[in-house]
Amino acid sequence: MEKFVLDFERPLIELEKKIQEMKDYSLNEDVDLTEEIAKLQEKAAKLSLEIYSKLSRWQRVQLARHPQRPYTLDYIERITDYFLELHGDRAYGDDPAIVSGLAEIGPEKVVIVGHQKGRTTKEKLFRNFGMPHPEGYRKALRIMKLGAKFGRPIICLIDTPGAYPGIGAEERGQAEAIARNLFEMSQLPVPILNIVIGEGASGGALGIGVGDRLLMMENTWYSVISPEGCAAILWRDNTKANQAAEAMKVSAEDLLELRILDVVIKEPLGGAHRNYDEAASILKSTILDELAALKQIPVDELIEQRIEKFGKMGYWKE
Repeated sequence: MEKFVLDFERPLIELEKKIQEMKDYSLNEDVDLTEEIAKLQEKAAKLSLEIYSKLSRWQRVQLARHPQRPYTLDYIERITDYFLELHGDRAYGDDPAIVSGLAEIGPEKVVIVGHQKGRTTKEKLFRNFGMPHPEGYRKALRIMKLGAKFGRPIICLIDTPGAYPGIGAEERGQAEAIARNLFEMSQLPVPILNIVIGEGASGGALGIGVGDRLLMMENTWYSVISPEGCAAILWRDNTKANQAAEAMKVSAEDLLELRILDVVIKEPLGGAHRNYDEAASILKSTILDELAALKQIPVDELIEQRIEKFGKMGYWKE
């Protein structure tokens, strides 16, 4: 796949391309350019820090949507020692927009449920652009209940532009499927980690988003509506999405400040799409740390804290 470049990344990408060209020239022509390359590498490091340490909320939204960003299956491949995918909701069919199954992460036997997008046109259509149908949420709940039955913690990887709003999805009970998940997940007797690895939009994200800890990777967003949708409603102009993103406070730092988020997971400099292995290593370490802490809490207390956590959201004492 051709490398996708965001506008604010372009100066850095062009500089890195120049460095690579000099390395290739030095190797092919047997010319010593070590000093020149070192200077450019130092310049690239400074430029990278300058760009990625001052990202706006809209730029983080763009990074969350980066087409080369790792998706659920990319992380599963790197953080699990074993993964058995399970299919179907046992009522209507299978939904490829949701991936779920039994897994082992280091010493932990877990259940993983996550949204899955596609990269090629064929994959995008197969995965429905990461927008689940009701059967996707029902499959997710079936697998989560299976995990609870055998005492396995649940890992939910969130990355969706929203639940699919088509006629068929509505006919099959999209709202009921999501609402059922909210109700059931609030009471499952095992630790649940909800991790936003890309986009966290509306009920489509919340359908697998109830748990004991909410974690977000550094360059992700989580909100009731997309910035474009908000701009279309408020200003009747979806080109003002950047203004909407600022007003909505969709970033991980914002949600941490609002006490909705528990942990911000750092990404490799430049974003997870620039180093899959490092991003996965950080994610795996964070998951194991959080599970170790949650497993120390008695089940009754865990469920009570989970319900209390969501009950407090949106409540402020002046």
